[in-house]
Amino acid sequence: MRQIDRLPVRQFAKYCAVGVLNTAVTLGVIFVCKSVLGVNPYVSNMLGYAAGIINSFVWNKVWVFRSHSSYRAEGLRFAVGFGICYAMQFALVWCLTQSAFGSEEYDLGIFVISGYGIATLLGNVLYTLCNFLFNKLITFSSQKP
Repeated sequence: MRQIDRLPVRQFAKYCAVGVLNTAVTLGVIFVCKSVLGVNPYVSNMLGYAAGIINSFVWNKVWVFRSHSSYRAEGLRFAVGFGICYAMQFALVWCLTQSAFGSEEYDLGIFVISGYGIATLLGNVLYTLCNFLFNKLITFSSQKP
């Protein structure tokens, strides 16, 4: 492994690039299923997210964390990490939107953003950081748990 690939900043940037790709895959599958194939919108959504999660796992395993361990074991840890980090993100968004903060609107000059919108952005940041750390330290760790 080259020295620059050991830097967490570069690895985090690769992780974020995979996240952008996941979004494109998810939305692409949803669009094709719903708009091209005429699949039920909820089924299309489920298929899109499933494709995004699978895409995320493969790219993170192969490119971001360069793991050569068992697909089955890492896949299970990846799913657990997703669930934990999603629950943390959801809890943050829910708590913020249930407070007075959530019902406010904030004028940011050229546009207005709701408390829910800000809570969603903060939840996304929390999810991204926690999921990166979970994957780095647990899912794709070279040490077996």
